[in-house]
Amino acid sequence: MKFTHTMLNDLLDRIPRSSGVLHLSQDTDPHALVEDLASRYGEPHGLTLDGVVAPGANGIDGTGLLDLLEGRAETVVAWAHGGEWLGAGTALDAQGDIVPVLAVTPRRIDVLSSRTAGEDGYWVDRLVAVTGWTLPPRRPDIDWAKTEARMGTRLPTDYKRMVETFGEGAFDQWLNLNQEPWDDFRKDGLLVWAGTEHEDLYCWQIADEDPDRWPVTVRTVDGEDSTFDCSTAEFVCRILMEKDHPFTMAHYFDTHWFMTYHAST
Repeated sequence: MKFTHTMLNDLLDRIPRSSGVLHLSQDTDPHALVEDLASRYGEPHGLTLDGVVAPGANGIDGTGLLDLLEGRAETVVAWAHGGEWLGAGTALDAQGDIVPVLAVTPRRIDVLSSRTAGEDGYWVDRLVAVTGWTLPPRRPDIDWAKTEARMGTRLPTDYKRMVETFGEGAFDQWLNLNQEPWDDFRKDGLLVWAGTEHEDLYCWQIADEDPDRWPVTVRTVDGEDSTFDCSTAEFVCRILMEKDHPFTMAHYFDTHWFMTYHAST
């Protein structure tokens, strides 16, 4: 059974906010439910498998959902979305039967102190904190030397660490992180490291020999350029957190996350 967009919305709307838990009928296919939610929210975090809590799970990972299920979770996965954790899978109901379940609980984000944000190397750490990221690095073994040789240039250190940490996906399900920069606008002195659903392109000006000094330039869908003298990770942190930034995402979400598209290999 495949769940349509409307069917998923109806199920999510039925989760009682008082308890945060919705037990579904036994004819609901929990595997299909998880797959269709994953097509919307990306790769989930595993919380429990056959009643056993996943190693290394903690409160930031969405295990507050397990508190709602009061030790009755069987196989449950979770997604971070906006200010909430959404859980799906199977759990014991009040009669002790294993049934499909949906659950939702607020997210907790521990953001690093701004005192460390301006120091070298701390913007990626701050980005990890801002998004509540707790998964292991998604692409720790990427061969940057090979990529840089193919592109004919070194790349910014914080960008490489972002890709290694987050892998393929999007911040707030909006800002897509390129796994390798696009060189479509190299004639304009730009490399593209990310883009939005509105087709704005996030680039670097690459005139400086030191890639860690490359400023960020946003080329909008209208072809206009805006330049910001900051690093890649700093720029992302600022658009997530600062409501007065020209390209802010803080107007849309108070709590931020990274939607992972694919499992690490």
